[in-house]
Amino acid sequence: MNIAYHIVGIVAALWIGFSGYSLFTKQQFVVDPLIEYGVPRTWWNWLASAKSAGALGLVAGFFVPAVGVAAAIGLILYFTGAAITTVRAHSYKTTPFPLLYLAPAAATLALQLAR
Repeated sequence: MNIAYHIVGIVAALWIGFSGYSLFTKQQFVVDPLIEYGVPRTWWNWLASAKSAGALGLVAGFFVPAVGVAAAIGLILYFTGAAITTVRAHSYKTTPFPLLYLAPAAATLALQLAR
């Protein structure tokens, strides 16, 4: 279980960290949907910071478990909010994408709590 937790945690942190980096660097594949959803540009750096901090928190959770739990919960809430945003924007075709990021964060939390 411990090995699975570390593997899933690292994969989740890398994937979510890449998402944060992509938003910081204003990559078109990340920015276009935000424009479509009506997310104000003033929020973009805050959202990128939240993703990046969550990714770092997942890694820090290997050493300080409470930080990892908090990071995973924060990421679950973040991506739940992102899924709700897609539904409110009537962009149903993109609703699964935030859930794909939520899943490894939730798996990391479940594996950490099962240790």
